Amino acid sequence: MSTSQAGAGSRTWGETVALILGIVYVAVGLLGFAVTGGVGFAATEGKTLLGIFELNPLHNLVHLAIGAALLLGYAAGRKAAGGIALAIGVVYLVVGVLGFFVENSSANILAVNLADHLLHLGSGAVLVAAGLNASRSSA
Repeated sequence: MSTSQAGAGSRTWGETVALILGIVYVAVGLLGFAVTGGVGFAATEGKTLLGIFELNPLHNLVHLAIGAALLLGYAAGRKAAGGIALAIGVVYLVVGVLGFFVENSSANILAVNLADHLLHLGSGAVLVAAGLNASRSSA
């Protein structure tokens, strides 16, 4: 049995995390547009989703792109899911840290706030772990 056949029916928890977070980020991106009407595309202050996460239309597009990348990685298989989850996870960790420095400045083009920073750090850590799990697991 080839490796692709052996892995076709079983997924690692890392791949499953990539799938779930991919769905969540696409949903958040779409829901974000429901609340960001009237907000400038890259406004430094936006409207909130769930009353705590600040968003603007650019932030929504980023969520859609991240979700789509995770879903495409999942669909492409273990190696792709792991690589994409790892890459996005590392970027999210960096964005989570940088967010603290840009929040009250004109560089805050994603309209991030404290809740966003904490969520980005948490998502980043989970995605790094998922990426490493999916990449290291063998079928």
